[in-house]
Amino acid sequence: MFFIITISNRLSKLIGNITKILSYPFHLFFPHKRFIIPEHSNPYFPSKRIDKIPKIIWQTNYTNKVSLPMYLNYLFNRLLSLSYEYRYVSTETRQSYIEENMSDEIVSAFNMLTDGAAQADLWRLLVLYHEGGTYIDIDAHLVWPLSKIIQTNDNEIFLLNKQHYTNYFISSAPKNSILEEAVNKIIKNIESRNIEGGVYNLTGPNALNTALEGKIFNERYYRYTCVQGSFTNEYFQYIDKPRGKWIHKQNSELLKKQNTKDKQS
Repeated sequence: MFFIITISNRLSKLIGNITKILSYPFHLFFPHKRFIIPEHSNPYFPSKRIDKIPKIIWQTNYTNKVSLPMYLNYLFNRLLSLSYEYRYVSTETRQSYIEENMSDEIVSAFNMLTDGAAQADLWRLLVLYHEGGTYIDIDAHLVWPLSKIIQTNDNEIFLLNKQHYTNYFISSAPKNSILEEAVNKIIKNIESRNIEGGVYNLTGPNALNTALEGKIFNERYYRYTCVQGSFTNEYFQYIDKPRGKWIHKQNSELLKKQNTKDKQS
């Protein structure tokens, strides 16, 4: 089976890279053309199978008005998740969700974050902990049907890449204690202003990997599950926001500055 999935992986990468190359001349001739990712999409073929992990896909981005390769990436994921509900969450909706559903401590920590990717890191863990489902980064794509990746009795799936566990794909039932521990780690990082290592350490995979240490959980290797960068790249993802990716943010800019009153207290 893994051999077949590997073939599917390579074919999806080939398709993605061809469309990515063709998108350069497309946007050269149509520089202002954008495609809209829907905020909500019902399952195309609802499944009667009842899984522990809700059949919901979560994604977020600074805008749902995207370039051609970003939209093709979305369509490819929908093709491999026809029995799943789809929910796109904007920057503003992330903020509202946190303020309406989380504790004052979490709201305060979230509001300290100045980078969109860091905010998305924390939000994805919170929404999966409270509602469950599958989070996929906007530039990542499945390589196999999601209903085949997730089994009925799975409580979670954490994605292993070549070096560690990553947070660009997380699938979980609600109330997963590992997610709760990862959230607590991020809150602690923010409150202690632990910006050494940038977003990657403050809110990203390092926090999740710390929470996973010593735990027993369900994992999958990324090549057989979900990969990044086949259909799109930084240019196409941030076509209307040059240098908007988190890697361009200085560590000192990741958190709002404390005022004198906060420091004294």
